[in-house]
Amino acid sequence: MNGLGTLSQILLRGYLRDKASLFFTLAFPLLFLVLLGGLFGGADTAPQVKVAVVGPVDVLDALTDGQRAQIGQVLAITRTTDLAAALDQVRSGDETAAIVQQGTQVQVHYSAADPSSAATVRSVVESLVQGANLAATGQPPRFTVSVTTVQDASVKQIQYLTPGILGWAIATGATFGAASTLVVWRQRRLTQRLALSPVGVPAVVGARILVSLGLALAQTLLFLGIAAAFFDLQLTGAWWLAIPLVLASTLAFLSVGLLAGATTRSVEAGNAVCNIVVIPMAFLSGSFVPLSFAPDWLQAASLVLPLRQFNEGVLDVLSRGGGIGDVVVPLAVLLGFAAVLTTVAVRLIRREAD
Repeated sequence: MNGLGTLSQILLRGYLRDKASLFFTLAFPLLFLVLLGGLFGGADTAPQVKVAVVGPVDVLDALTDGQRAQIGQVLAITRTTDLAAALDQVRSGDETAAIVQQGTQVQVHYSAADPSSAATVRSVVESLVQGANLAATGQPPRFTVSVTTVQDASVKQIQYLTPGILGWAIATGATFGAASTLVVWRQRRLTQRLALSPVGVPAVVGARILVSLGLALAQTLLFLGIAAAFFDLQLTGAWWLAIPLVLASTLAFLSVGLLAGATTRSVEAGNAVCNIVVIPMAFLSGSFVPLSFAPDWLQAASLVLPLRQFNEGVLDVLSRGGGIGDVVVPLAVLLGFAAVLTTVAVRLIRREAD
């Protein structure tokens, strides 16, 4: 334990003295948060007005192909027969509104968190109802519109940006830090010396892990504090569940860096490998833009990425009022990912040291 503590202190002091590392690990991601939070902090994340139509709705079913094409430019309509499921989608922010017909009444259940999109849905439905009533000239109105609000858990852009950029920052710091440290130590033959010393390779890896966990917690506090103080980030009651996700994701990204450092011979090569992994993963995991833009197959495939699991888990507990059940799967995936890659990396380090 003394060796582990000494190595951790050495790594931390070296990191704090390296101004470039401090900038790119802490300041640079915060610049992204400030920039994007200032630009889009009050905007909604939905790229289009999504509507679930439950069962038959006469005013929509009677439209001609040309009319449907016009409506399709405004509303992205999906069909379902399950009203309860449709309302759940509105609550989760996956749909802006749910439309159902009860007798001659067309009911619009919309999200209170997105008033502009809800107004669009309401105006379209009311226009269709008025057109249907005018077609029945000389008769009482055939249809009426009922509008109700659904309590909603969709998020404003700052609620989405904070977990995404935080995840990217943690991934960048842990991955690049682990890779560069191992490469430098291998170039200076420190790994062989440490392997022969009472400290051993496990202490080397453990020291890197302890320092990275501490830095990740510091990043989290900075991000949440700045987003809450300046961009009105609203934390839910279970926001603290983001902490185990931060720790687990740090271990997962560290394992990527350890593997990159164990398989490359120079800092430049290690950084290149990290870039190849982290940058595409950030976009495929929805760190910067919602994955609703992506095709369904890509959204499903990205679930295997540790950064996607982190983003979804933190978004649920930080912004959507989620609880322990929402972090179980992300934690399992992150810890399993970390265990596998760390085991491989340690074996490679031991082999070279021997």
